[in-house]
Amino acid sequence: MSFQDTIEAMTVESLTEQLRELGYIADRGLATSVFISLKLGKPLLLEGEVGVGKTELAKTLAKLFNRDLIRLQCYEGIDTNHALYEWDYARQMLHIRALTNSESADQVEEQLFGSKFLLERPLLQAVRAGEQAVLLIDEIDRADDEFEAFLLELLSDFQVTIPEIGTIAATTRPIVILTSNRTRELHDALKRRCLYTWIGFPPAEREVEIVRSRVPGVSQRLATQVVTAVNHLREMELEKSPGVAETIDWVQSLDAVGADQLTTEHATDTLGAVVKDRDDLEYTMRNIKDIVPSV
Repeated sequence: MSFQDTIEAMTVESLTEQLRELGYIADRGLATSVFISLKLGKPLLLEGEVGVGKTELAKTLAKLFNRDLIRLQCYEGIDTNHALYEWDYARQMLHIRALTNSESADQVEEQLFGSKFLLERPLLQAVRAGEQAVLLIDEIDRADDEFEAFLLELLSDFQVTIPEIGTIAATTRPIVILTSNRTRELHDALKRRCLYTWIGFPPAEREVEIVRSRVPGVSQRLATQVVTAVNHLREMELEKSPGVAETIDWVQSLDAVGADQLTTEHATDTLGAVVKDRDDLEYTMRNIKDIVPSV
């Protein structure tokens, strides 16, 4: 069955259940956005709090459809050499030394800028892989405006242009997920090429379900206590509010020290798993009794 046939046979409910079976608990809004993105072949832009599962969704989709995950981690100053391609200069120099004097300049240039000297980076890999890949463009808000503009051709037509070679177009489209922690506002031109979903902190009941799916064997009691404590932390004026990833880290840390419930002592010993800023940690330590639920 082709990928398109698979999507045609899928519903929002069945997609939600398949994601759940792989340990990703998505609410109906998120599952619907993913479903539409798959059906229309459009990139999906996920914005939201840190650690709420944006990156994990791309990983889960790669597992679900048995595709390679190609990840481009964005950062300030990223350019096409890191994202698209670069030339293997060392091999080119060796090739130049091996050339004979009789070869013309045109022949030399043609040889040096052929595909065997091209080093593929994530974006070019994804274009060539097509429907065999899930492309994750992670934390696009960390890149600058110029790089964001560069992505427009890729997101519009799923093709890239290499001056020495020409335009390379995808024969089939990869699944494309972009994530942003909203450290800056993205341009409308980028957003228009994507479907959009905001992922916030989940309700306590769903967060407990997420924790128990990611930490097999943890009791309902401990998961509920940790989620309750994390929600207290989120209500405090911390520099960095803990995400779902930190909730999971805390439960795993408590399980590692053999705790079957969240006591003040256990919370103090393992607080570094959930609070990851020095000032926040000192403030939280002083108020630990107000955070830990009564047991």
